[in-house]
Amino acid sequence: MPSRLVTLLSDVVRREREAHELSQRELAELASVSQATVARIERGDRSPGVDVLERLLAAMGLQLTVAVEPLDAHLDARIDELAARPVAERIAQAGLDRVLDRLGDLPHVLTGSCAALLQGAAVPVTEIEIAVRWADSARFTQWLADGYGQRWNAQWREFGYLRPEPEEPGEHLWRTISGDVRATMCDELPEAIEVRHGDRSYPVVPLVALELSNPRAAELLRRHRRRAAGSAD
Repeated sequence: MPSRLVTLLSDVVRREREAHELSQRELAELASVSQATVARIERGDRSPGVDVLERLLAAMGLQLTVAVEPLDAHLDARIDELAARPVAERIAQAGLDRVLDRLGDLPHVLTGSCAALLQGAAVPVTEIEIAVRWADSARFTQWLADGYGQRWNAQWREFGYLRPEPEEPGEHLWRTISGDVRATMCDELPEAIEVRHGDRSYPVVPLVALELSNPRAAELLRRHRRRAAGSAD
C-alpha cells in the first residue's frame, strides 16, 4: 500500500493546488508534466520523483523542505487527535458504512483497525479490513469488479496492473469506488461479537483475539492504551 510519505506528498500537492485555485491541467502545464502525472500523484498511486515534485511546487511559488521526527511519532499525534472525536465521527471519517453498504449480504467479519475502532479504540483506519471466506471468493471478486476494484501492485507501488481475484498472487488489498479494502481470506470466518453504533450492528473480531492474530492492530492498540493512560495521569 502507499507509504506514509507518499500519502503526505499527495496531500501536499493537492492542498496547495487547490489553495492556488489551479486545476490539475493548469498545474501540469505550469510544471511541464502531464495531467495524468498530477492526478496519479494526488491519488497516491505514484511516488513522485524529487525533480517532478520540485517542479510542481515551484510552479506554485513553493519549495520542498525536509525534516525528521522520531519513528512513528505521527501515530501518537494521530491517536491523540482521534481520541478527542466521538466514535460516530471516526466511523464516518473512515468511510466504513459506505463500504459495508456496498458489500450487502456478502458474509464478512470486520478485523484489524476497523474492529478496534468499533470497540472504542482511538486508532487510525487507513483501509477497511474484513475477513472473507474462500468459499465466497467468486462473490467477493464480482463485488470488486462492480466497484472498479484495482489491486495493490507491490512491484509498481501503485494500484492496478494485476488481476483482482484473491486466488491470484499478490497482497489482498484493493482500491474501490467505495474506499480501500483489505481482505483476510479464510476457510471459516473468525469468531465474532456484535457491536452496535447508532442503528447499525457490526460483526467484529474481539480485541483479545485481534491482539493475538493481528500484529499491526496489536501495536496500534498498545499505543492507544499508552496514550490513554498518559492522559489520565
